[in-house]
Amino acid sequence: MDNVLVLRIPYGQATKVNVPLTCGEAHENKPVFWKKNGEELKPALQGNQVNAVVEEMDGGNYTCHLSSDGQYLNHTIIMVQINPDNRAVILEGSLKAGYIHCSADNYKGSFHCKWQRTKHRSQASVLLVKADRYLETIPCDLDADGSGLHCRDVNCSYKEEQHHITLTVYIHNFFRLEAYTKTFYLREIVRPAKIPNLRRTADNMFQWDYPESWEEPCSYFGLQFHIKVVKKGELCTSPQSIKSTTIDETKYEVNLKTKKYSFCVQAQDKHTNGPWSTWSQCMVDQGTVTC
Repeated sequence: MDNVLVLRIPYGQATKVNVPLTCGEAHENKPVFWKKNGEELKPALQGNQVNAVVEEMDGGNYTCHLSSDGQYLNHTIIMVQINPDNRAVILEGSLKAGYIHCSADNYKGSFHCKWQRTKHRSQASVLLVKADRYLETIPCDLDADGSGLHCRDVNCSYKEEQHHITLTVYIHNFFRLEAYTKTFYLREIVRPAKIPNLRRTADNMFQWDYPESWEEPCSYFGLQFHIKVVKKGELCTSPQSIKSTTIDETKYEVNLKTKKYSFCVQAQDKHTNGPWSTWSQCMVDQGTVTC
């Protein structure tokens, strides 16, 4: 990015680096003075071309001015990045679990990725986003709150994926910069939307529909459904269940003596065994059914 300089320093070592700065060719032979984060430097830095001393993680916004209290001319932001970049402190997560989490409703090429800032870096901002698949750039738009982005791979729809997507998010807290990279195939992140129109159609029969956002025809883009029956008051995520099975049909008959239970169903692409959708639920209490 323009006016941004990234200084990579080794982890765990005390560093002091001379960084050359230039105000600009148009300001040669002028009385140029430099400031750091709006404050005059001591000792003062003067001249169109200077060397700024950056110690360890102490980056900053270096501005050049016409005389010590004169007009602004130009600036250079020095960001500091630890090398190797595996000491993440800005985003929640771990090397094993990852820091960026992506999902897609279908195979049309759109996907959404999100992340969470750590408690003490809640004001961290995204500096730059790069997304591509085998030299083809994928356009992305940052979410309004800066905690995620939407991307659209316009060349992807229904093609067999031969190359993975690489997403890199550069995020900074003040002048500390961290780069987070996630590599994936679209088929690995496709998660069907929550199952709609779940209802009981007879005493023991439940039916539902495919999500509207899912691909058609359904005979080609098939889903499988995880059925789970739990005790009344239990969550669908409970490890304890009265009945649990996986089916291909959009209906299921519950044959139980008890008349108080919760019926849960979630969907998954049957061909890729990718992520499951969130649960849809009906609560049965004698003759009363709430879905």
